[in-house]
Amino acid sequence: MKNLILTMGLIASAALVGCGKTEAPAPAPQEPAATPAAAPAPAPAEMPELKVAIDPTYEPFTFKTADGKPTGFDVDIAEALCAEIKRKCVYVEQVWDSMIPGLQAKKYDAIISSMSITEERLKVVDFTDKYYNTPSRIVVKADTPFTDLASLKGKKIGVLKGSTQEKYSMGELAPAGVSVVPYEAQDQVYLDIKSGRLDGTVADSVEVTGGFLSKPEGAGYGFVGPVLNDKKYYGIGAGVALRQGEAQLKEELNAAIKAIRANGTYDTVSKKYFDFDVYGD
Repeated sequence: MKNLILTMGLIASAALVGCGKTEAPAPAPQEPAATPAAAPAPAPAEMPELKVAIDPTYEPFTFKTADGKPTGFDVDIAEALCAEIKRKCVYVEQVWDSMIPGLQAKKYDAIISSMSITEERLKVVDFTDKYYNTPSRIVVKADTPFTDLASLKGKKIGVLKGSTQEKYSMGELAPAGVSVVPYEAQDQVYLDIKSGRLDGTVADSVEVTGGFLSKPEGAGYGFVGPVLNDKKYYGIGAGVALRQGEAQLKEELNAAIKAIRANGTYDTVSKKYFDFDVYGD
């Protein structure tokens, strides 16, 4: 009887299990939707170029480093101005006598290479405000007797072709009996002084100090005569030369010159090369 009751209990239990609901398995958790990859940031826009003509034979204003890169006061000022007007300076080397014709032919946009603002040049190009002003001097052997320009009669003086110094020399030295020899580059003048083919030069006082007198080949040479700054020949200082009619670019560059003079950039550049106020009067 005990076995019969147990058997009946088991059968009843089995029946209950068989009649019960089968529970569905819990759904598997879904993976979160992938976040789309962020689009790459757009490349910064290239700054528009400002093509700048330079004559890299005019140390310390414009010359080249040992690896051939343009450098000097003019180049650093050009970079500072380009930064102000949001342009990228691109340098175009040009011999001095072809500077203005190249500008007029649109080979470049500006000349930033110690070009003096003179009445004669203003007839064919425009200029910004000045960014520096230094005088010129006559350089010959230091022991050369000198009382006036006639003291240099018979001397051969080399000058940069197309420069204010050539204009002065042809107007003042040639009538005094000096032989004036134009050269395509100022460094060629110094080579011929060293070799004895020239007796001296007329040059910017700062440039001739840095490019010749302070070097071994300049030993024994020095300044004679007065400081040369007659506006008739030398103008009112060096400015950025532009094609006539470029009013907007001129306005931008004039504002940039004022900005770098006010914010300390000009002084920083100047002190890199000079121990005096190169801006001048």
